[in-house]
Amino acid sequence: MMASGDSRPGLLAGDGIGARLARHSLWLIALALIAIPLADLEILSRDPWAELGRMALGLALPDLGAIETPLQAIGLTVAVAFWGTLSGVVLGLPLALVYSRSRWVRAASAGVRAVHELFWALLFLQVFGLSALTALAALAIPYAGIFAKVYAEILEQTPRAAQEALPEGTSRLARLAYTELPLAFAQLAAYTRYRFECALRASVLLGFVGLPTLGYQLESAFREGRYHEAGALLWLFYALIATLPWWAHRRLLPLGIASVTLLGPWPEIDGGLLWRFVSQDLWPRALLTGDISGLVDWLMSLPALVTAVANTLLLGLLGTVGALLIALALWPLASRHFGNSLTRGAGRGILILLRSTPELMLAFIFLLLLGPSLLPAWLALALHNGALIAFLVSRHAHAIEPGMAGLPASGRLAYELLPRVYPGMLALVYYRAEVILRESALLGMLGVATLGDIIDDAFQMLMFDVAFALLVVTALLNILVDALARRLRPCEPPIDDPCLR
Repeated sequence: MMASGDSRPGLLAGDGIGARLARHSLWLIALALIAIPLADLEILSRDPWAELGRMALGLALPDLGAIETPLQAIGLTVAVAFWGTLSGVVLGLPLALVYSRSRWVRAASAGVRAVHELFWALLFLQVFGLSALTALAALAIPYAGIFAKVYAEILEQTPRAAQEALPEGTSRLARLAYTELPLAFAQLAAYTRYRFECALRASVLLGFVGLPTLGYQLESAFREGRYHEAGALLWLFYALIATLPWWAHRRLLPLGIASVTLLGPWPEIDGGLLWRFVSQDLWPRALLTGDISGLVDWLMSLPALVTAVANTLLLGLLGTVGALLIALALWPLASRHFGNSLTRGAGRGILILLRSTPELMLAFIFLLLLGPSLLPAWLALALHNGALIAFLVSRHAHAIEPGMAGLPASGRLAYELLPRVYPGMLALVYYRAEVILRESALLGMLGVATLGDIIDDAFQMLMFDVAFALLVVTALLNILVDALARRLRPCEPPIDDPCLR
C-alpha cells in the first residue's frame, strides 16, 4: 500500500511527452467546446438532402459535352500556375540568400505570405483588371515570401564542410553555385514541384473572382444548379491534379514556357494611375495629411471589424480542432495496418479527394447545401486539412513495425501505433493552424461573416483604404497565430513533408 502522504502523478501531470500532448489536445478541444455556442452553425437550407442528391447524381453522371472550351480553361489554368510559380521562384530565391541576415526581409516575407492569393487578386484587380497579369501577380507576390523562407531553411540545412573548403572571401553567389545548390537541389526541386501543385489549385480558385480559369466555369455551374456540368468540371480538375506526376516533367518544360502565349492579351498600364493607387488610394486621407484625431476616427469607423476578427479567430479554432479530430478518425483508413487492400484503396481515394479539393471549393458546395453560416466553412476547413494530415500520418505509419503480436486492430491502434504517430500528427495540426486561419478569413468572400466578407465589400464599394487596412489586419492575425503555434508545437521532429512548409 502507498503511504497516506504519497501520491502518483495523474494522467495529465508531469513533463513527459504523453502528458504534454494530452494537455495540449484537451485544451484545444475544451476551447472549441466553449466556443461552439458562440458560433453561428445554423442550417438555413430547406432541403439539404435533396440538393446533396442532385449534386451526387451530377458527380456520378458528368456531362463533358456541356463544358464550353474545356481545353482553353485547362490551358490557362496550367499557364497561370506555371508562370506564377516561376515568378515566385525568381523573386524568392534572391531573398532567400539574405533571409537569415535581414530582419526586414523576414518581416516582409511573413507579411506577403500571410495574405491569401485571392485577396492579392482582389487588390491587383483594381489596377490590372480581369487579366492574366492580375493572376500572375496574385500568385507571385505571396509565393515569393514562401519561397524565400523555405529555400533559406533548405539551404541552411546543407552540410557546412563544402563551404569551409572554399577560399576565404568567397562571394555569396559563388558559395550558392558551388556548394549549397548542388547539395540542396533535390530538396529545392521537390518543394518547387509541390508549390506548383498548390499553384494549380490556386489558379482554379482565381476563377471565383472572375478570371477565366477552370474555377470560373465550375463556380457558375454550381451556382446555377447545372450539376452534371459541374461534375464534369470537378472530374477534370481531379484528373489534372492526379496526373501531375506524369505531365509535370522537366522534359515538358519548353511547353510550359510556350504557355505564355495563352496569357494574353496584356492590359495597358497607366503609370500615373498606378502610382496614385499605390501612394494615395490605399491609405486613409487622415494619415496622408497627418491628422491624428481624424485617423483615430477613421479606425473607429471600420465596418464590423471586431465581429469579423472574432468570427475569423473562432472559425480558425474550430477548423483546427475539427482537422485534428478528422485526422484521428481517417488516418487508419489508408494505413497498411488495418483493413484489406480494397478498404485501404478506398480510404486513400477518399483522403486524396478531400485533400485535393481546396477549402473554398468545399465551402462553396456546403454553402449551397446548408445555407450561409459558419457551418459550411467549418466543415470545409476540417475535412480538407484533416484529410491532408491523415494522408501524411498514414504514410508515416507505413514504416512502423508493430512489436506486439496477436493484438486486435483496436489494441494495435491504441497501444502501438497512435502513441508513435500522435506527436507528429499534433505538430502537423499546429503547422496547419496558420493556414487554417488564413483560409478562415478568405471564406468570408462566400458570405461567411469573417474578415473576407468585409474585405470583399470594401473592394466592391471602391473603399480601397479600408480594404487595404483589413488586409493588414488579416496578415497580422496570421503572423500572431503562427508565432503562437510555433510555441505550442511539440519539440519532437514532425513528419517530414513539403506540406509542412
